[in-house]
Amino acid sequence: MRILLVEDDERISSFVKRGLEAENYLVDLAQDGQEGIQKGMDPYDLIVLDLLLPVKNGHEVCQALRHEQVQTPILILTAKETLQDKLRVFDYGADDYLTKPFAFEELLARIKALLRRKPSYKESAAELTVADLTLNRDSREVRRGGKVISLTRKEFDLLELLMSNPGKALSRVSILEQVWGYHYDTLTNVVDVYIGYLRKKVDGCAKQKLIQTVRDFGYKISDNQSS
Repeated sequence: MRILLVEDDERISSFVKRGLEAENYLVDLAQDGQEGIQKGMDPYDLIVLDLLLPVKNGHEVCQALRHEQVQTPILILTAKETLQDKLRVFDYGADDYLTKPFAFEELLARIKALLRRKPSYKESAAELTVADLTLNRDSREVRRGGKVISLTRKEFDLLELLMSNPGKALSRVSILEQVWGYHYDTLTNVVDVYIGYLRKKVDGCAKQKLIQTVRDFGYKISDNQSS
């Protein structure tokens, strides 16, 4: 499998490249954000991307690649540790993050998890509908009452999971496993935070609220207010 490593620190890039090659991965290097964007357009199985890069930073690289419809999984390397900093990498289109300093074994585990993550809920109909809410997997477009709703990558993934299971209560742990990856701390409130984001955008001022809380368990989406 081919991995693109975008990292300007030669000590870190050399350490990671040697370790991954020892695990039989093919690794290409990019040393700044602009080079990362250019190489990231090529077919890779995974991109490992540092946030603090010269020319263009990791956030800009993520945004540029997603804007060009590059769907390659992106793992961010970051020295930032606050919850908001971590959530922000998802807003820019990343699939996972790893906080520096890190052990190579943890990096390898994250990479393997991303490479094998193939959620079954993405393997069905191209368009999902709940009441007047529609989601198109191919165009990644969401509409409520015919009006387009702009969602971040993770917001879209979360809504897609809910709409793939209409009326079904999904636990917070299940949502974490399917949208963010199995290894996340089950005590984190990232699911609640993103449900809040979705409610503002999807339900907003609408009379019918579709995203519902299942007390002491998780969430579901339903057009039946009493369900």
